[in-house]
Amino acid sequence: MSCPTPSTTGRSSISCSLVSDAESTVVVEFTPTIPHCSMATLIGLSIKVKLIRSLPERFKMDVHITPGTHASEHAVNKQLADKERVAAALENSHLLEVVNQCLSARS
Repeated sequence: MSCPTPSTTGRSSISCSLVSDAESTVVVEFTPTIPHCSMATLIGLSIKVKLIRSLPERFKMDVHITPGTHASEHAVNKQLADKERVAAALENSHLLEVVNQCLSARS
């Protein structure tokens, strides 16, 4: 299975580096607009939620910041890789509302 074309907005970008239906894996890298972007965790969480909602449960997802593009890259990647932290974040109704707004269709 091939990856879709990367999505870009300004200097930020999202790219799929690996999709394996046989191995049930998806790897997505994103580049925040600036190295100190305060929204990096929210962006990563929104991407992860979109994948969770779009793919069968059997898929394992790795969403991470493109290496060398964010000051807190390691900390954000660690949060996004932790299933329990992601689940806890999605139990927060306010945060879930913000993620839903990030994913809503815009006119």
